[in-house]
Amino acid sequence: MIGWQFSNFVPNNEDSDPFERLLKIFKELLVHTSGDVAEALSWLTELDKQYKLTDNNYGIADFVKDLIEKGLISQQTSNGKLGYSPTTKMEIALRRQALDDIFDQLKKSKQGNHSTKMTGQGDEFTSELRPYEFGDRLDGIAISETLKNAQINHGIDDFRLTEQDLQIQETHYKSQSSTVLMIDISHSMILYGEDRITPAKKVAMALSELIITRYPKDTLDIIVFGDDAWSIEIKDLPYLQVGPYHTNTVAGLELAMDLLRKRKNPNKQIMMITDGKPTCIKKGKTYYKNSFGLDRKILNRTLALAVSCRKINIPITTFMIAKDAYLVNFVDQFTQANNGKAFYSSLEGLGEFIFMDYKQNKKSRKK
Repeated sequence: MIGWQFSNFVPNNEDSDPFERLLKIFKELLVHTSGDVAEALSWLTELDKQYKLTDNNYGIADFVKDLIEKGLISQQTSNGKLGYSPTTKMEIALRRQALDDIFDQLKKSKQGNHSTKMTGQGDEFTSELRPYEFGDRLDGIAISETLKNAQINHGIDDFRLTEQDLQIQETHYKSQSSTVLMIDISHSMILYGEDRITPAKKVAMALSELIITRYPKDTLDIIVFGDDAWSIEIKDLPYLQVGPYHTNTVAGLELAMDLLRKRKNPNKQIMMITDGKPTCIKKGKTYYKNSFGLDRKILNRTLALAVSCRKINIPITTFMIAKDAYLVNFVDQFTQANNGKAFYSSLEGLGEFIFMDYKQNKKSRKK
C-alpha cells in the first residue's frame, strides 16, 4: 500500500554538534567585529552566560582549542601577549556562510560562464546543426549527421569523409563579465546607531564567493570609497571598517573605470552599495566637502561620470540603503544619466536584489 510513514523527529547532526553550533554564531560575530577574534570570543562568552550555549561537557575553552586544531584561527604573540587571528581557511568559511545566508535561493548549476539566448562557444548543446567552419572544435562534430552526409555525397562503395560533410552541433553561447563592486565606508554607514556596513560586507563576501565558485571565468574587483577610493582584496572583506569619511562617489567611479579599462571582457559593470548622497570631491590636493543637501558642484561631477560610463557601455547598478526623498531624486538622476539600474532596498533585501540583477544583467549581455 502506498502512503506516508511518520516517525519521531531527529534533529540535524550539525545542530546537535556543539562545535558547529558555536562556530555558526562565532562566524557571525567575527564579521561584526571586523575580524577581531578576541572581541568575538568575548561576545560569545557573554552570550554563553546569558543563553547557556555550552554545558559541562563542552565549554568556550574547548571551542577555542578546536578552532586552533581545525586551522580556523592561529595563535600569535605580540609584545609578550598571546592573541589570535583568523586564517585563510576561516576567511573562506566566512564567505561561504555569507553565500548560504544571502543567496540561499540559488540552485546548483554547472560552473563556468553565464548562459545567453545566443549560439556560440559554450558547454550546452542545442538541437541546431550547421556546416563546419574553420576554427570549430572537433568535439562539437555531430557524428551521425556527418556520416550521413558522407554516405549521401559519396556513396557506400567510395565512402570517404570530406570537410564539406562535417556538421557542427550548435551550443548556447556563454558570456563572461568583469564586475567592480563599490562599497561605501563613509561615517554614515554606522550613523545614528544603525549598522549598515555589516550587511554590506556580507553581501560583498557572498557575491565574491558566488563568482569564485560558480562563475570562475568572471573577474571581480572590490573598491571601498570614503574621502578617497582604493582597491581591497577579497580576503580583506571581513575586516572592513567604517572610517570618519565623507562620501567621494566620484573617486570610486574613477577608480572603477580605470580597473575595467584593463579588463579584456566586453561585458563590464559596476555595482555600488551606498546609503547616502555624494558629499566630497577632490580638487587638486585638497578636498571640497559639503554634507548639507545636494551640492551642485559635487552632483555635476558625479553625473558627468555616470554619462561617461554609459558612453563606454559600463552600466551602473546602485543599491541605495535609504529612502529619503532627496536621495531618491539624486539616484534617479544618476541612473537616468547612466542608463543603469537602481534599487531602493532595506538591508534585509539587499542580497537578493544584488544576485537577481547580476544574473539578469549577465543573461542580457551580448558578445
